[in-house]
Amino acid sequence: MGGAAAQGPDPLNAISGGVVSVRNPTWLDWAREIQALGQNGLAYSRSEFDRERYRRLLELSVEIVGAHAKISREQWLTGFLSQPGYATPKVDLRGAMVRDNRILLVQERSDGGWSLPGGWADVGEYPSQAVVREIREESGYTARVSKVVGIYDANRSGRPLEFFHAYKIVFLCDITGGEARSSVETLAVDFFDFDCLPPLSANRTSEIHLAEIRAHLSDSERRTAFE
Repeated sequence: MGGAAAQGPDPLNAISGGVVSVRNPTWLDWAREIQALGQNGLAYSRSEFDRERYRRLLELSVEIVGAHAKISREQWLTGFLSQPGYATPKVDLRGAMVRDNRILLVQERSDGGWSLPGGWADVGEYPSQAVVREIREESGYTARVSKVVGIYDANRSGRPLEFFHAYKIVFLCDITGGEARSSVETLAVDFFDFDCLPPLSANRTSEIHLAEIRAHLSDSERRTAFE
């Protein structure tokens, strides 16, 4: 996802709530903030003069991104203008299920990498309902949520997810039924040893997330990681 994520961020030396954060490129932070100001302004502006100024902010953010990412100006501007209302983070949900000390991963059709099953939350769903639905749709298994492993800034806990800001919630879940099957979004479903993982779909699941899951499995009293 997102050509804007092409440059790797620099690690921070701080740890927040047990999560090691990473720093985005400065240009990306600037572009996101300018885009959010423009989107918020368009949502609340009352005059055409104001709308022209806020649209210009969106255009400036497009120019910043266009100077660093290989995506056309028209694509970025269309994407920005399709996000109406107040700018707020998206929510990505992931479910961790373990059997015989092996973690369930799905292979993504989009990039061939492996990730925890999950995806964007739908409007109107409880977070726990959404992750159970995503697990069933992507892996074929039914599940029950047992706890929250971590709440992450998805743009700073690994390679940035995409241009738009997002939070990632990782749940620890128990398998209650079903069987492995691929889907329109996944090529394969399998369990892997934590010490022998396949290539990960870094935008969706990182070694940071898997390390925290493993820590929770070793310590049932471990507190939820957060940023």
